[in-house]
Amino acid sequence: MTTPDLGKFGVFGHYSGWQQLSGQQLKDIESLGYGAIWAGGSPPAELDWIDPILGATESLQLATGIVNIWTAAAGPVAESFHRIEKAYPGRFLLGIGVGHPEAHQEYKKPYDALNEYLDKLDEYGVPKDRRVVAALGPQVLKLSARRSAGAHPYLTTPEHTAQARELVGPDALIAPEHKVVLTTDADRARAVGRKALEVYLNLANYLNNWKRLGFTDADVAKPGSDALVDAVVAYGTTDAISARLTEHLTAGADHVPIQVLTGTDKLVPALTELAGPLGLQ
Repeated sequence: MTTPDLGKFGVFGHYSGWQQLSGQQLKDIESLGYGAIWAGGSPPAELDWIDPILGATESLQLATGIVNIWTAAAGPVAESFHRIEKAYPGRFLLGIGVGHPEAHQEYKKPYDALNEYLDKLDEYGVPKDRRVVAALGPQVLKLSARRSAGAHPYLTTPEHTAQARELVGPDALIAPEHKVVLTTDADRARAVGRKALEVYLNLANYLNNWKRLGFTDADVAKPGSDALVDAVVAYGTTDAISARLTEHLTAGADHVPIQVLTGTDKLVPALTELAGPLGLQ
């Protein structure tokens, strides 16, 4: 199996936000050297919003981060995959995941549910090397390596990336998302970071993962300690931010999707500031 080549850095944003960008803005992101955009949220199974994004660019890849297995049936998702793959070969990576137990009444036995969904994707001919699994804990990380191209961890640290690499082996893709605030003002960065973290401080899978990484109950209690925010939100000079993001690569990541916590209108300027320090230009 060939591991997808997404470049060292990509850009993470909600799938609705990507639809708001102009073709020129998408071209700008591509020309800056970012290899992929990651579409977060839980988009519906009909992924027709992806085609115009890929159509506006030449080589930029798009990955879903993630399609939720509870809200998007495998059959229609597979149909979307094959349509996009036919039109834009090798440029779409299907990211799937179980979402959060607090958000879906059907949520139960996520490991078994993921296996069943992946069985259906096999049945519908979605190649193993063109799909990834949202993974935090050891068992799902191992599953991601066995049954897909690899793992897409969210809200983690370089220490988690190192642990993930040990679990999945040398060949599986690891693409951890990391948040960024372009400011040297620590108070402002932490305020922006806490706003972004607020919903996740209610979600058991994230809380449990942070505790596995050594954070305490006090760290993960609302609104989140400075230590927690600083671990999952990079800020400071562009060189400092670049150094923090690069820690994931040093720890074993193949590709780091960067989520800049800013408005859509300021996204491309922020990515432009980061491109040089990240070695993309």
